Amino acid sequence: MTGGWAKARGWKAGRASSVPAGGVAVRAGKPPEAAKRCPVRSAGDESGQAVVVVVVVVGLLAVGFLGLALDAGYLFREKRMAQSAADAAAVAAAEEIASGNSGNEQLVANAVAKLNGFDTALATNPATVTLTTPSGGNFSGAAYVSATVSKPVQTFFAGAFNSRLATETVSATSTAGGGQLSQTCVCLGGTSGETLNMSNGTRLTASGCGIVANSSSASAIGVTGGSTLTAASVGLASTSWVEANNVTGGSSLTGTVVQGVASCAPSLPPAPTYSTCLPNPGGNWGTFTWGPSSPTGTICYSSLTVGANGSTCTLNPGIYVITGTLHFESGASGHSNLGGNGVFFYLTGSANLVIDNGANVNLVAGNSAELGGGTAPDLGVYDGIAIYQATGDTSGITIQGGSSSYIGGAVYAPSAAIALGNGSSMTYPIGGIYATSLTMNGGGVLNVTQDTNEGSVMMGSPKLVQ
Repeated sequence: MTGGWAKARGWKAGRASSVPAGGVAVRAGKPPEAAKRCPVRSAGDESGQAVVVVVVVVGLLAVGFLGLALDAGYLFREKRMAQSAADAAAVAAAEEIASGNSGNEQLVANAVAKLNGFDTALATNPATVTLTTPSGGNFSGAAYVSATVSKPVQTFFAGAFNSRLATETVSATSTAGGGQLSQTCVCLGGTSGETLNMSNGTRLTASGCGIVANSSSASAIGVTGGSTLTAASVGLASTSWVEANNVTGGSSLTGTVVQGVASCAPSLPPAPTYSTCLPNPGGNWGTFTWGPSSPTGTICYSSLTVGANGSTCTLNPGIYVITGTLHFESGASGHSNLGGNGVFFYLTGSANLVIDNGANVNLVAGNSAELGGGTAPDLGVYDGIAIYQATGDTSGITIQGGSSSYIGGAVYAPSAAIALGNGSSMTYPIGGIYATSLTMNGGGVLNVTQDTNEGSVMMGSPKLVQ
């Protein structure tokens, strides 16, 4: 009875052998109602959502980097185009100046910039082309023209986020020289052989002016042993000179080299008139004052030794004629002479100039700037020239090692050679040099500035130089 009832109720024998207290039977194999509740999901079931977020973030970053790359590439391209436009504008402007159309260079520069994609006449975001005369550096002054091209550039990515970055300005500058004159401040008149020899770490700087060698030799200028030659232009009468063959041993030449130029030949002053020449007053220790009695007067010495035996010598302004040797020794307290402002030394016959080792010379030509300020007295036709060794006088000019000389004016020795020795330092703040040749060695330093009396060099066809 019991087993049959159980079967009729769907129970299996052996699975419900008893009825719980309270009379409620539990069916075997079926969980209670509490077990029907939904199970708790594990944290791993949300991993799909995280993957979506990561993909979105990485995608945005990739788009950002791609946008920045596009902006950078576009700006680089625009800058290269601006450089090309500046190069073309500079050459075009130089050609106009060389042709004598100096008032037309801006119009032509704008036109060639437009041909290179930089239109200055656009109604929106026009380009600009600015022409200037460069100053400073090796390519400066009226012989050169500089062009700067700029244009607002719309970026792609940066401009979408910040209006202040939406426009970028790209500029490029190029310098062109040509068809212009470079004033000469070192004129080397020898017509054959090597007329400029620099060796052993010497330095020659012609600031804002040029050097001309009249020699037709393939070795007219030699720069060796770590020496440095810097000038606005280097003109050679020679057409066979090759820089690689003549600037060697770690040396350098900076400046526009022009070959086949016309010979330089400064305008020379007349010889001063004089009568009796006095004997050399120098040679003994003491304090001396020499020279003419008036700033425009003339005095002649058979020779003149300045600064001998530690003497202190003051040179009055005026005109000095020397028929022997003009000799500057080391002098007292490191000064070969005091004064020396507004002087003109005329060396004639077989006279020559010697500046000893350790001498400190101060010579300022008439109407020229004095060391420390002021202007030297006016000497008329001799203004701007400190020393003039007459044509035909072949005696060499020697400046020994260790000397430090300030010569405010030109040194002209058209028939003689000048030698600058070991460790010498000479400054020509106004004038220049005219000699048959110039030799520098042993670390000598020579600084020369413009002298308009020594001629000029046509710097050839307009071309880019920087």
